[in-house]
Amino acid sequence: MSADSSSVQQFTWLVDKFVRDVPGVRHALVVSSDGLRLAASEGLGFDLAEKLAAVASGVFSLAQEAARIFDQGECERTVIRMEQGRLFIVALSDGSCFTVLANDQSDMKVISYQMAMLVDKAAHVLTPHLRSQLREATVE
Repeated sequence: MSADSSSVQQFTWLVDKFVRDVPGVRHALVVSSDGLRLAASEGLGFDLAEKLAAVASGVFSLAQEAARIFDQGECERTVIRMEQGRLFIVALSDGSCFTVLANDQSDMKVISYQMAMLVDKAAHVLTPHLRSQLREATVE
């Protein structure tokens, strides 16, 4: 196993661990600034991960643009409450984002806190080199 594949596996493991450890979370993924799925939790599946990446990228882009238009600084997070679930999107470095889909009974404060903790711990790891490796791994 190369150091590159080890880094990809470790990063993907963090995403999977988040889903396992945080109550109410169904799926999680990391989306690049250009809307590509970089890392998705195990149970999400390829097609749904691609769709969720597109949704997260679009929603986050709109939120960022709203913040810019109204001179409100950077958009740090977006939360959408749906009838049967919650969609959380948190900014990472360089315009990428960490996205979580949770059930409607989930504790939004707990999930937001856990997402912030993960971003604080892992955002610096998402280097341009790792992003490139994650893109390559999702194509394979």
